[in-house]
Amino acid sequence: MKYFKEPGPGNTEETMKAVIKTAEEQGIQDIVVATTSGRTAEYLMGKGYRVTVVTHQAGYKEAGSMEISEEMREKLIGDGMNVLTTTHLLGGADRALNYKFGGIYPAEIIAHSLRMLGQGMKVCVEVATMAMDAGHLPAGREIISVGGSGKGADTAVVIVPAHSQYL
Repeated sequence: MKYFKEPGPGNTEETMKAVIKTAEEQGIQDIVVATTSGRTAEYLMGKGYRVTVVTHQAGYKEAGSMEISEEMREKLIGDGMNVLTTTHLLGGADRALNYKFGGIYPAEIIAHSLRMLGQGMKVCVEVATMAMDAGHLPAGREIISVGGSGKGADTAVVIVPAHSQYL
């Protein structure tokens, strides 16, 4: 276990080295990586893992736009990775209602609760569940989920994800 003094992209390389080491030691083949640009997922290229890359949804920053470039998407897919772009599990309709009417809704309560363990932990749980719901992960097996606090990776956990209806 490693704790960083500060969150952020400066921890990405060390986090990804720990991910690879843990996967090798524990025989874990499935890795989920949250990324906006694809750069964090590049650390796993050519390593032979079953990787699911979870991006921000279309329109996350600007209506109709994607943060990950088409070139990067094609590069990751070319390496055999699944690239999943979909509505965020803990955003979606609840967040839209919050923006429109104010207040707090069940999915946002879950998100805020997970953030008590760190933004990266919230991301790890969220993207693992999203990948599970998309059929990219085996049921009942340990995976490694990688997330961060903005850009880069600063959090990785070994978890057994479940489908969202079992939250």
